[in-house]
Amino acid sequence: MKFTGILACATVVGIVGARSVESDVVKREAVRETALLAARAFAANTPHGYTPQTNACPSDAPTIRNASGLSPNETAWLEVRRQATIDPMKQLLARLNISGLDTDKYISDHQSNISNLPNIGIALSGGGYRAMLNGAGVVQAFDSRTVNSTNAGQLGGLLQAATYLSGLSGGSWAVSSLYANNFSSVSDILASNPDDSDLWQLGNTIYEGPSTASIQLLDSAGYYAALEDQVSGKEDAGFNTSITDYWGRALSYQLVNASDGGPAYTFSSIAQQDFFTSGSVPLPLVVADGRAPGETIIPGNTTVFEFSPWELGTFDPTVRGFAPLKYVGSNFSSGSVRSNEACVTGFDNIGFVFGTSSSLFNTILTAVNGTNSTGLLSTALQASLTALLGGLGSANNDIADYPNPFYGWNNATNLGHASQQLTLVDGGEDGQNIPLLPLIQPPRAVDVIFAVDSSADTNATLPTNASATGWPSGFAIESTYRRSRTEIQNGTPFPTIPDVNTFFNLGLNNRPTFFGCDSSNTTGGIAPLIVYLPNAPYVYTSNVSTFDLEYNNTERNAIVANGYNLATQGNGTVDPGWGTCVGCAILSRSLERNGVEVPEACTTCFAKYCWDGTLNETAPGSYVPEMKAPGAEIKVSTSGAGRTITPVAALLVAALVGVMGVW
Repeated sequence: MKFTGILACATVVGIVGARSVESDVVKREAVRETALLAARAFAANTPHGYTPQTNACPSDAPTIRNASGLSPNETAWLEVRRQATIDPMKQLLARLNISGLDTDKYISDHQSNISNLPNIGIALSGGGYRAMLNGAGVVQAFDSRTVNSTNAGQLGGLLQAATYLSGLSGGSWAVSSLYANNFSSVSDILASNPDDSDLWQLGNTIYEGPSTASIQLLDSAGYYAALEDQVSGKEDAGFNTSITDYWGRALSYQLVNASDGGPAYTFSSIAQQDFFTSGSVPLPLVVADGRAPGETIIPGNTTVFEFSPWELGTFDPTVRGFAPLKYVGSNFSSGSVRSNEACVTGFDNIGFVFGTSSSLFNTILTAVNGTNSTGLLSTALQASLTALLGGLGSANNDIADYPNPFYGWNNATNLGHASQQLTLVDGGEDGQNIPLLPLIQPPRAVDVIFAVDSSADTNATLPTNASATGWPSGFAIESTYRRSRTEIQNGTPFPTIPDVNTFFNLGLNNRPTFFGCDSSNTTGGIAPLIVYLPNAPYVYTSNVSTFDLEYNNTERNAIVANGYNLATQGNGTVDPGWGTCVGCAILSRSLERNGVEVPEACTTCFAKYCWDGTLNETAPGSYVPEMKAPGAEIKVSTSGAGRTITPVAALLVAALVGVMGVW
């Protein structure tokens, strides 16, 4: 469907202890990095921009791969990446003071067989800009490039020691943006000069477009025209388009540091970047849900798809296949490109990928009309949009449309095998708002997952009408556990997770908790240990609405700082032994695998942080979390925040959230 005319401070430190990401050195380095980003990034679809291209297929014509294991590409890359994690892991564990275990010797003794060493995953949940920024704060704390992150007890280097980094919806914005910008550090992005780049400059909403930074030079009219031109080019080339095309393009102006939001940048081109091929960064994974033909509400047992730089596909037994992402716009049939067809490249625009993972936000663009204007769109644009929605239909506002690479594939179980289109939607629409599924797949053999939950589950009635809104309840991780008890999980092991009432009553949604400490308490094999990191107020009340669209830099930095303090437990002021316990979580499965006795320091940690199976399913009281590091609380001006969506959009969003029970 073709759409026309649709769219019209000081840095806060806030981390306990002396730490400034705005030092002159960091500022100079950030400006230098900004200048390098556009030149270094690989724009795969240049000079065609957002328009996919049709050309002759390569001699080794692309085919669908059966999901019986990892792809040859991932297997080969892992040989490089796992070796690259050894030194960062040694350095990290040495700083975490695990008494009774010589961690340096332990790693050295077992590194000849890399599978004996810890295999780490990090998962960033959905939740709009709140999730993007909270997740970014955790990544910043885990990044050895962050100032002071490699001091004693700090967690810098955990990112460099991780094998996988997954993101969903708002979390996918953080993940995709880092890789689109040459894996720049979060600190460098925050410290970049807004006069030189619109990267993570959230003061202008997607309705308005970027400020006139030197790399963009667009006013609102030029912004609208550029969006329309980019998406129309795709339509004119014969490809279906949807609201997700516009949503992804609009977000790209904030997340990709290139002119017009990098319309030529593809997700598959990450696989050709030097920083990736060298194994110096984790493997990025973005999650979206499948929507079977005829469905409008996404069930908990829907097929979950993942994007990697090499593939789009799923391990779920419904489809159980992977398509080469570079050629995902091609016409596949029964596992291969049709013999009389050419191959398509450039369909996997990086903005379209993270727009797909966050397509619930399409409501923001679609729920407007001429009588409910916030002034962010002109009357003419609202009228045009309203007319377009009449043809699209409200049931399809949240979709992303792909030529179906799994047409004629696994016909007995694939509900979409007879459909020419693959319909994907927001990865959190099935309730699994943390992208855990890619990381728990047995072929990836992940030992520990740091699961960041930035969900906004508490509301006007949950758990009571006197509760604070916008904090996690544990529903996201419980949803994955409930799915693990069904056939679609295909026997993939997952730790036991309690009900939401228990989360509230035991305070599990307000502090870090380890799930799966007893590896024998799972069925079908050994599940990863999950370090659950729920958003809570450490130095800032970061429970902003998922649908807040505008943040000044002070607010932005405060949410990131709160995420940093979540990861570090207030730089150890909330719990001085937290770093040791993180190290024990990292090592737990590896120690067990190698028959090494768990040191007493870790036994103490597990007693403190492991969920012991206790349940309290009674109705919880009101949830109003207190500031965890009140002496370091950040006070910011919110003069620019709170511009969200129109009243009509708010009603539709409320209906969506009510139906799906997420965010």
